[in-house]
Amino acid sequence: MKHPQLLASVALLAALQLASTVARAELDAQGQREVAALLSFVGQSRCTFIRNGKTYHAADAKNHLELKLKYLIEQNKVSSADEFIEKAGTQSSFSGKPYLVDCDGNVQTSADWLKDELRLLRKVQP
Repeated sequence: MKHPQLLASVALLAALQLASTVARAELDAQGQREVAALLSFVGQSRCTFIRNGKTYHAADAKNHLELKLKYLIEQNKVSSADEFIEKAGTQSSFSGKPYLVDCDGNVQTSADWLKDELRLLRKVQP
């Protein structure tokens, strides 16, 4: 063989393409229920959401997370409620700054807040 490196590169690219096809993420029925419950929780909360230093009402935060979820689903990048929190509800995709939630003066990261709610959801509906 005259070009073993070329063949190795082609084989590697083919393997990576196959792996990316197989690894496509898809939100299953349980994930859909959990994410819907989390979005409802966000939208009905009386908390203030802080994104990139600016405050938002709960309905606005829910709408923002729904847009991020739609993008993640279209890109096959979310397969569970845990991934939804990690990829959509944790930090700004734009600035990298963490999202914060202020509930009656108790400020915490949205990631912790959402993870706590997901744990409660799973206790009630395993």
